[in-house]
Amino acid sequence: MDVILLERIEKLGQMGDVVRVKPGFARNYLLPQKKALRATEDNKKAFESQRTQLVAENLEQRKEAEAVGSRIDGLKVVIVRQASDNDQLYGSVTVRNIAQSVTDAGFTVDSKQVQLDRPIKSVGLHPVRIRLHPEVTVTITVNVARSEDEAELQAQGRRVNAYDDDEDEVLAEAEAAFDRPDEAAADADTAAEDSDADGAERPAE
Repeated sequence: MDVILLERIEKLGQMGDVVRVKPGFARNYLLPQKKALRATEDNKKAFESQRTQLVAENLEQRKEAEAVGSRIDGLKVVIVRQASDNDQLYGSVTVRNIAQSVTDAGFTVDSKQVQLDRPIKSVGLHPVRIRLHPEVTVTITVNVARSEDEAELQAQGRRVNAYDDDEDEVLAEAEAAFDRPDEAAADADTAAEDSDADGAERPAE
């Protein structure tokens, strides 16, 4: 199906371009979202008559998005979730969760503006793109952690996970193991001395 783009669409084209897309993509996304018109002769004429106005409106919207983007770009938000010992979340962090976190930080963002290939399912720092306008995209960092304290450590570049306590125990045991040979030798010497003493005191038969 041929359509006229009413705004820039990534990997398709710019405003005013006539492009061919799959009918399902046009009917289910481009047309209902008012991102395109069917490329009929009447629609082509209507678009050309409104092109100047549409371009001006798009320019104004882009300027507003750029102003907001300059404040959001580089934003860091924390999302606390329960996770297993191997850092896998019990559940996931979705575009809706991220949009809410950004909104809570003082910037109104719709979940449709959050560009996430798949839900986040692990603890860590995750870069996420926010599309404020077809021509304006910024990147934020989503800090997913088990607690606010862990999130702070992650933000400082320090990696903490549920294995840390176990690792401390293993190190302690390893250090103790190095001391044991000396202790064993000392015990053996003591036993030998006791044995010699017993032999010396035992009367001859």
